[in-house]
Amino acid sequence: MTATLPGPAPTTAPAGTEDRGVLTISDSTVERIAAHAVTEVDGVGGAASRVLGVAVGGEDLDNSAKVTAKVTGDTAALDVRISISYPMSVSRTTENARRHLMRRVEEFTGLTVSRVDITVTALHTATAETRRVR
Repeated sequence: MTATLPGPAPTTAPAGTEDRGVLTISDSTVERIAAHAVTEVDGVGGAASRVLGVAVGGEDLDNSAKVTAKVTGDTAALDVRISISYPMSVSRTTENARRHLMRRVEEFTGLTVSRVDITVTALHTATAETRRVR
């Protein structure tokens, strides 16, 4: 009597990248990732909300930065509005923020960040200044 042993189960080759589909990362997703990432930079704070180009409320170090992202293919371009703590160097702080944003957005999304435009909306002193009407 002869017995047949079952052979190894047939294996299927992993699908090639062209067979897996397409991953699309929205502009708003990149904006949220970048807004969170910029808070990790020392001395960087949020920017005031704007309506028709006019600041509404004040800049606040505790609020998040305002970020606009444009994703095209596998690249992203960022436009960031922040405030900076005084007396930190504006040029050094913005360059640190730019490098950090490029690294973190690429790390989280796999997109290449082609440019990061930064607008500094305010400088904040360590002591909060309260305004009074006299």
